[in-house]
Amino acid sequence: MNLEKVIFAFFIVLALTLNFGFYVGEIDNPVHHSVYELYAALVVSLIATVLKLGDRTHLGAVLLATSLVADLQLIAAAIVWAYADHIAAGGMTPHIMTAIVSLSGGALLANLTSVVLFIAETIAIRR
Repeated sequence: MNLEKVIFAFFIVLALTLNFGFYVGEIDNPVHHSVYELYAALVVSLIATVLKLGDRTHLGAVLLATSLVADLQLIAAAIVWAYADHIAAGGMTPHIMTAIVSLSGGALLANLTSVVLFIAETIAIRR
């Protein structure tokens, strides 16, 4: 068993599951979406991105691209949340929460793509 691959798989699957946990719930209800889970998803996604930097294969480039997309969308979601909490006069509104969860949904799709590609690569290596 390759410990490096285990750690890599752990972080990409953890990024997916944390993002999914944040995404699930009524899209416009802030009570259903934890800011801490969003930030945890962002941190784990950034760690997964760093782990993908060393792969020089074509698939590695695609995995890195999916991770960068997820990072960008989660960063945007965190910025929108911070704006709503600290700058916006009306605070967190259903409209703003919908935007945050939608950005997280895009990151979720990118993370899912990354996990599917990783599983496909793992299956191809076994043959």
